[in-house]
Amino acid sequence: MKKRLAIIGVFLSLGLVAFSTYKKPVVKSQDPKDIEQKVDSVLALMTLEEKIGQMVQYNGSWDVTGPATGTDNEKKLENLKNGLVGSMLNVTSVEHTREAQKLVMENSRLKIPLIFGYDVIHGYQTMFPVPLGESASWDLELMEKTARVAGRETAAAGIHWTFAPMMDISRDARWGRIMEGAGEDPYLNSKIAVARIKGLQGDDLSDAKTIAACAKHFAGYGFAEAGRDYNTVNVGIYELNNTILPPFKAAADAGVATFMNSFNEIDGVPATASTYLQRDLLKGDWGWDGFVVSDWGSITELIPHGVAKDKKAAAALAVKAGSDMDMEGGAYESSLKELIGEGKVDESLIDDAVKRILRVKFRLGLFNDPYKYCDEAFEKSELYSEANQKVALEAGKKSIVLLKNENEILPISNSIKNIAVIGPLANDKDSPLGNWRAHAVENSAVSVFEGIKNHAPKGLKVSYAEGAKLSTGDRSFLNPMTFNEDDKSGFAEAEKLAKSADLVVLVVGEDAFQTGEGRSQANIGFAGVQDDLIKAIQKANKNVVMVLMNGRPMDLSWSDKNVPAIVESWFLGSQHGNAVAEVLFGKYNPSGKLPVSFPHNSGMEPLYYNVKSTGRPDGGAQVTYSHYTDSPREALYPFGFGLSFTDFEYGDINLSANSFSENGEIEASISVKNTGEMAGEETVQLYLHDLVGSITRPNLELKAFEKVSLQPGESKTVKFTIDKKMITYFTANKKWEAEAGDFEVMIGGNSVDLKKANFEFK
Repeated sequence: MKKRLAIIGVFLSLGLVAFSTYKKPVVKSQDPKDIEQKVDSVLALMTLEEKIGQMVQYNGSWDVTGPATGTDNEKKLENLKNGLVGSMLNVTSVEHTREAQKLVMENSRLKIPLIFGYDVIHGYQTMFPVPLGESASWDLELMEKTARVAGRETAAAGIHWTFAPMMDISRDARWGRIMEGAGEDPYLNSKIAVARIKGLQGDDLSDAKTIAACAKHFAGYGFAEAGRDYNTVNVGIYELNNTILPPFKAAADAGVATFMNSFNEIDGVPATASTYLQRDLLKGDWGWDGFVVSDWGSITELIPHGVAKDKKAAAALAVKAGSDMDMEGGAYESSLKELIGEGKVDESLIDDAVKRILRVKFRLGLFNDPYKYCDEAFEKSELYSEANQKVALEAGKKSIVLLKNENEILPISNSIKNIAVIGPLANDKDSPLGNWRAHAVENSAVSVFEGIKNHAPKGLKVSYAEGAKLSTGDRSFLNPMTFNEDDKSGFAEAEKLAKSADLVVLVVGEDAFQTGEGRSQANIGFAGVQDDLIKAIQKANKNVVMVLMNGRPMDLSWSDKNVPAIVESWFLGSQHGNAVAEVLFGKYNPSGKLPVSFPHNSGMEPLYYNVKSTGRPDGGAQVTYSHYTDSPREALYPFGFGLSFTDFEYGDINLSANSFSENGEIEASISVKNTGEMAGEETVQLYLHDLVGSITRPNLELKAFEKVSLQPGESKTVKFTIDKKMITYFTANKKWEAEAGDFEVMIGGNSVDLKKANFEFK
């Protein structure tokens, strides 16, 4: 009894009671030992029901500022008041998060604050480029900056935690969620994941202008068969470790606050029930101490997966595997107490999960002040601020990739006096916001037509015709999309306008909701009547600049052969049109590089640059084991590709030595010169090829890159250090090590056009 009273005394000293008369205390120490002591003190006071409650996350399915209607919501309300809920998602704004927090702080026994989560994927109200598009910038400082702004806006809206960044390696353009990640390469994904985590979390998670990040989806989601969302994943242990897991390991090392497990199975085991991934690897070998949240309902989805017969069995599998919080599954709150009573689940597993959840809450400073994110003045000044719009414009410009520029049609010449802006997306103010748009205001983006008018020189005539509509009907989450398949009534007006113009800017691509969760497609070409519109406009006027708006690689084979200029603009967010216009008029020299390979056709998918050699790699006249007989094998636009309004010339690679050993290193340097007439940025990329390994190795792997700015005629020597860490991989010994042997180093401006040299590791 004396021991329990002493614990209660410690608990009271933490300022965890009497929040109905709450006064903001001085921020407590964030010393890890101090936090662990507090976590243990709170845990010691909790009943089993309260512990399980911390592992439960509810969706904000009712207005928390009003009465809860319906039996389910009334039950949820009572559980909140009784301290039997640890987290809520989709509760947004200072007003609503404060009211939800008050339900707990003014009614529950222990008054453990809620943590509020929300999907902030590429901005909260200010929208930045969709993650795949922004990854094309290859600018880590930029991506940290946009994540910081997104985090600030999210924090200003009373939210503590985002379910981002997504770091699934994505090799199949048919998969709708490819737009949420950083593409096909493990190294680039790892660097971008860390940059985004740092931007969201900052240097101090207790700062009320930062939020907790979430590494998702752990793991293998981007390898879903045939790009079909939620589908089966079949990969071996080497592919898993060398390709899929590196970004997650980088995230854990960077101190990401939370992980989210994945919907898919891997080799017969659903990720949510994978002890190997969650308990053995993440929490064991990697020593990570945050908490794992399930994806939406993924614990109860163990039932249709066929590994659990009911919620009770699913809860047992998930908690044993290391899933700490149940997102809207209802399995933990309905089953864990009974499972423990029956001896089927050890309470120590519950204690471990709850400690991890409490630890993150302490790190956020929520125990010091559960209302610290409830600042109306900050909410009002931060959301969609002028400063944030400037960052959105910067991100938009840097994410654009110039794919083709025949006869230097771009930037638009001063001799052009009449521009026709045509296409179903040309004056669209909504699609630029992209999917997963959080609290973006509908139709708030700058359209391409508006952007061109904003930046057009005086005296330049700018006209517009829609040409054809793209999508029709419902565009909402997970509902099937419908497209205009036969209405060409706007073609005549568009063709007439094209014929009268000096230049056509043709804006085509995808509706914002063609990519995202549940938006997989077998055909990655132009939907609706766009193919016919493209051909009709190209026939009417050969001087065409195609501006693509999309969230995935598309089949551009006809356009590549027939359209003189192609600009990949993705979905650039709030300032989309202004960013595109600055590039078209030469106010900004595009520097983006593709983070994914673009195919000649859908049948080439999955497509990626870092392939392996087969036993018959080159074939011959009659041998086509690694080729298609009816399609090219190589990408239409390869990974790392992107043009500029200037030209860059690479010298030969210079190695400081031809070999190195255990503690040594080699410096690889190369001269890059701007041989054009315009200042520009170039992303210099270094790839390696391990010629002989204990398992088969990719023909090339990105291992380093550096962005350089060069004035016309200027040269710079770019230097890279090659050491043991760079050549280490998960070998046949099932461990991470560097193997002695010969290597090829390749440096260039994309994954195809490369200078080469050789070295040896002894």
